[in-house]
Amino acid sequence: MIWVMLGLLLATMLIGIPILLCIALIGFIGIAAEPGVVMPMFAQKSFAQLDSYTLLALPFFILAGALMTAGGMSQQLVDFSRVLVGHLRAGLAHASVVCAMILSGVSGSSTADASAIASVLIPTMKKNGYKAGFAAALIACAGTIGAIIPPSMTMVVYGAIAQVSIGGLFLGGILPGLLVGFFLMAVVKMYTYHPDYPELRVVHGSFDFRKVFSSLKSVWPALLGPLVIVGGILGGIFTATEAGVVACLYGFLVGYFYYRKIKLRDLKGIFVEAAITTTMVSAVIAISGAMGWLLAYMQFNDMAIAWVTTASQNPIVVLIVFSVVMVILGTFVDSLAILLVFAPVAVELCKRYGIDPIQMGLVMVICNQIGAVSPPTAPLLFVTTNIARTTFDDTTRHVWPFFFAECLALVVVIFVPGLSTWIPRYFLG
Repeated sequence: MIWVMLGLLLATMLIGIPILLCIALIGFIGIAAEPGVVMPMFAQKSFAQLDSYTLLALPFFILAGALMTAGGMSQQLVDFSRVLVGHLRAGLAHASVVCAMILSGVSGSSTADASAIASVLIPTMKKNGYKAGFAAALIACAGTIGAIIPPSMTMVVYGAIAQVSIGGLFLGGILPGLLVGFFLMAVVKMYTYHPDYPELRVVHGSFDFRKVFSSLKSVWPALLGPLVIVGGILGGIFTATEAGVVACLYGFLVGYFYYRKIKLRDLKGIFVEAAITTTMVSAVIAISGAMGWLLAYMQFNDMAIAWVTTASQNPIVVLIVFSVVMVILGTFVDSLAILLVFAPVAVELCKRYGIDPIQMGLVMVICNQIGAVSPPTAPLLFVTTNIARTTFDDTTRHVWPFFFAECLALVVVIFVPGLSTWIPRYFLG
């Protein structure tokens, strides 16, 4: 019965039915067909999945990202990144990655980061001779850093389901997020030696400290945002959930009083946009609660753990096998759905093999984001492809070097647990 349900779920997704309807349909049919389970369990478990104080951070961080983007922070960070690394070979490509690393500390969403950076940089990259598919693939992969470096909505979802400290996950994502960024920049560097990409060898000007200082005068509020959010959590001033409220207030004050990009009449549109996004994400989380409970009731978790156990008793090998399964499934199934279904399995693996829950969380988040750039689903690739006005095949052709760079970063996080656990242990114990 379990494999029939999972097969139907995969089939409905592949034929183009929205992910929310797929999970709802299969979960509803599964509960109806299971003897001894009453139909009200579908509604009860869906509500219980959202009945979490931790998940209150989700709408606040979504709203904070919308306020900060509308307030002009994205444009300021892009300009600052160009000043920092624009003088290098493939300066615009490096700037997109640096901007993603900085912007990820503001928005908390990989989709928001990819959209903001692509809308600003891709037209400029194309004017400078960059291939549209290359630009779209790079910025889509750089956008994944938005869910790894704190704050992160994906971490909020995982932490709420797995009952793992959100603050610990936020702190644990700093070094792995930077590592992903550096690996992507290394791939860009290798591209500069490729004979088919002469545009990447063009150098524009040289590093000028005066320009950096001048840019800091306008960008400092955007750079201060991540420090306020993460610093407040580290200092015990507020919890991760309360940090979402602080981020909203900070984004509004900076956008309204400093950059003067937000008008009071704009707030209605910003709130509506954030509400729509929150509703879509929350609905998937709620429906996945019923589906996840049904899988647990049918002992899917025990089956999955038994299958992983047959591979090895070594925690590192277990993490590798678990990651490979998630990445492969991410090429066909929505990455958020995979995260929601496999989070309970991940919790049990941590208990049985002594894996640090924060390291497991970071592994799952990175796998989740790799799935977001893995064809044929690849939602981030679709976003940047549309902005670049190119074909999906063209973007896909360029994405694989960046895809493997992110996979390599995942392997490093698996083999070096300290990358994801050292900062949380140092500050939180």
